[in-house]
Amino acid sequence: MSQLFSATQIGKLALENRIVIAPMCQYSASEGKATAWHRIHLGQLALSGAGLLIIEATAVEAIGRITPGDLGLWDDETETALRSVLEDVRAYSPVPIGIQLGHAGRKASCAAPWQGGHQLALEQGGWETVAPSAAAFHENERPPVALDRDDLARIKQAFVESAKRAEGLGIELIEIHAAHGYLLHQFLSPLSNHREDEYGGSLENRMRFPLEIFHAVREAVSESVAVGVRLSATDWVEGGWDNSQSIEFSKQLEAAGCDYVHVSSGGLSPQQSISVGPGYQLPFARDIRKEVNIPVIAVGLITEPKHAESVLQEGTADLVALARAVLYDPRWPWHAAAELGAQASAPPQYLRSEPHGLKGTLKANH
Repeated sequence: MSQLFSATQIGKLALENRIVIAPMCQYSASEGKATAWHRIHLGQLALSGAGLLIIEATAVEAIGRITPGDLGLWDDETETALRSVLEDVRAYSPVPIGIQLGHAGRKASCAAPWQGGHQLALEQGGWETVAPSAAAFHENERPPVALDRDDLARIKQAFVESAKRAEGLGIELIEIHAAHGYLLHQFLSPLSNHREDEYGGSLENRMRFPLEIFHAVREAVSESVAVGVRLSATDWVEGGWDNSQSIEFSKQLEAAGCDYVHVSSGGLSPQQSISVGPGYQLPFARDIRKEVNIPVIAVGLITEPKHAESVLQEGTADLVALARAVLYDPRWPWHAAAELGAQASAPPQYLRSEPHGLKGTLKANH
């Protein structure tokens, strides 16, 4: 029996397999509003046979967008646009849908990657950014404004309101984005957090605001909605955030009622030095999983079905997330089922697509 295609649960959310489609920024929204691109993009991924589909990083306020094209969920207009997309997706796919809520902090106000990814000047449509401290990501960039207490309260409330909107859209899982150098990661790392109040300095203090955000979101939504956290296990920079701190953060999250942790890495500093290869982040997930009892999702250049299966068989993680691999092959779960002798869900319209010799590896979704 394939573990990759075995049923599991995150919080109260039942999943038919352990394949997760990770959040992937598309930079294709209009003033935060989902567009036809999202209907096409999420629609095809919803037919993939994965156990869970997580919508891309979605800003809780306009200045929290990485780029002007980032998806948002901060007002009635952004909510209505996303509702329209989700209604179409759900008409043809029963896949559980999650959303990643985030705030870019000092990494906001940038051009899309295919436009260079540089920080946008104010006259180019950029905006003033915010962060724990007035330290820019790149030395030549506009420094962010250091957040005061009123700002922290506003951002916390923005996460709460976005979470409530997500639940109102029928979204079944909320992932709080504390990875990849964005705002909550900026609080966690001593490289970006130079505060001298109770939100800076010690590990306990640096974890305080991300934990406050988690508590606030968890309390704002129903118990039936799973709430988890995406974290960067390490900054890949000497003296920065590392996996020992990530383990402590994960323990604190578990104690607070977190349903899972999704383990990535990097993104906080241009000084990062990463040796990238298949499964390069798996040791971090494995070490965290040894210390917590909640599900751990592993991600990071896991592209082959047998590799994904081995991650679970060896106890490295409880679920495996795919990002670029599933953009390249939106039917990855179908092909994995065929390779591993399992079954994946597919729309009845597509059941006859099975090649001869692989009949029975697809089953109708309901």
